[in-house]
Amino acid sequence: MDAVARDSAKKSGKEDGPQVGISRRKVLAGVGAGAVSIAGAALTGKSAAAASVIKSGVGRVAADPGDKHEPKDMKLVGFNDLQSRSTYQPVVHRYSGDRYILFAGHHALGNDPVTGARLPSFNPLTGVNELNGTSIVDVTDPKKPKYLFHLPVDNGADGGAQMNRVNDGSAALGTPGKVYLLRAYANSAHEVWDVTDPSHPTGVRTVPGGNPVVAGLTGTHKNWWEPETGIAYLVGRRATDTAAGWRAGNHIMIFNMSNPASPVFIRDWALDGQQPGGVIPPHFSTVPAIHGPISTGPAGNRVYFAYGVGSNGVMQIVDRSLLLSTSPIDYKTAELGRLIMNPDNGAHTSWPLGKMTVPDFVTDTGNDTPSRTMRDIVVVVSEAGGAFGDEFRHLTFMVDVTNEGRPQSISTFEVLSSAGGKDGNNFIDRGGRFGPHATNEEFGPPFYKKVVFVSYFNAGVRAIDVRDPYNPTEVASFVPKTTRATDLRCGTLRGVPNVCRQVIQTNNVATDDRGFVYIVDRADTGLHILELEGEAKKIIG
Repeated sequence: MDAVARDSAKKSGKEDGPQVGISRRKVLAGVGAGAVSIAGAALTGKSAAAASVIKSGVGRVAADPGDKHEPKDMKLVGFNDLQSRSTYQPVVHRYSGDRYILFAGHHALGNDPVTGARLPSFNPLTGVNELNGTSIVDVTDPKKPKYLFHLPVDNGADGGAQMNRVNDGSAALGTPGKVYLLRAYANSAHEVWDVTDPSHPTGVRTVPGGNPVVAGLTGTHKNWWEPETGIAYLVGRRATDTAAGWRAGNHIMIFNMSNPASPVFIRDWALDGQQPGGVIPPHFSTVPAIHGPISTGPAGNRVYFAYGVGSNGVMQIVDRSLLLSTSPIDYKTAELGRLIMNPDNGAHTSWPLGKMTVPDFVTDTGNDTPSRTMRDIVVVVSEAGGAFGDEFRHLTFMVDVTNEGRPQSISTFEVLSSAGGKDGNNFIDRGGRFGPHATNEEFGPPFYKKVVFVSYFNAGVRAIDVRDPYNPTEVASFVPKTTRATDLRCGTLRGVPNVCRQVIQTNNVATDDRGFVYIVDRADTGLHILELEGEAKKIIG
């Protein structure tokens, strides 16, 4: 979420909403007092802005013709512009017959800064403007991704369906042979669609159908849906929560969705203290709200919850079986431990790598037993915000949770701003956000426990060798070039306000079992499909 939106969220309880801040559209409309600087050139008013950029349709500016991709042991395989929609979460699902379909959740649209009207987004497949929802793309041939369908969120406001999870029907979940999409519906609901035919989604429990999984919310965000059981961990905030005594921010609502057509509410969950009657934990002025959970299912019996997003972070380790079986007003028993982070960093993602043998701990002395050489590792990412480095530097943490009651950060990873040297500019000078956002979240080969991918906003995506969790090392990276669709990001640079630059904002990353990497852009650039090469590819075999 944007830094401005995140600050607002602390007051409103909304995890995310429309894109916030000075946009390219505002620059072109000449909105705001004083000068607006595009790529460092001072402009004043609508005429100056319009004269200083090349229009490419309403609200669009041309990309720098000299801009190029910046690859390091990672190559571009395919591209789709996703209808120039601001994109949050990509999920790749393998269908029967080895068909691969990508579902991309989009941020909400903003409003026209002059008229206040919604800014529609055109869908060339239907010939009409549609509020942002979910893009469905066939990536079976990664060189030629094919846009199949846009499933809008027609809520009459700003739309938006940032988060999606996809599961196959099975004996444990729904109907065998079916494929189901669980997604957030703006900030108001969660719903389920049948996407067995990804070109023609049909409703199961939806807002248009009048029967969503849960409605009446004032916030939604990053959910998790267990494929083995159908247990869903939904992020949200009910409109009634404040009156009921909940402290600010989203929390978890757990449902049994083994039958997607008949979801059953199990309980709420939050960091102890947020619930009605709860007490704020020591050394906190407020209770950090949930950003998202990741469950290891019944086999791993753990759920890792990330709180705080970009500040006052907490990573919480929870016993899954106790979570589902204890009293719904008990917010203590299921917790096994928590990592309390520096208040300048938060927990956006808590990605469990599980038990890993540390190479340097293996010796030939006869003392290298698993209890000495194996550690249980979770990757925790703090989300960067702002522009031009106006926040504390955010990090990616390797956390040892072998002793779950006393987790410890054993190493960190960061990209140096100076690594972005280009035309005399480092990453901070490029504008927009610089820093980590999230990891990929796919269990299994070829990357799991070997390479973790971290989306890094204007630094693209970074591939990290995590085989030695005490020494995470970057082995590859890819920063896409801007296009005509790439939006402006604005901020204060060296005391000059409203400096606006067209800049990549790689938002999230996903992978598949074929070894392809998928990144999407917050600044409307689209989807890039990538593949490791060179020495980096040798890591995965």
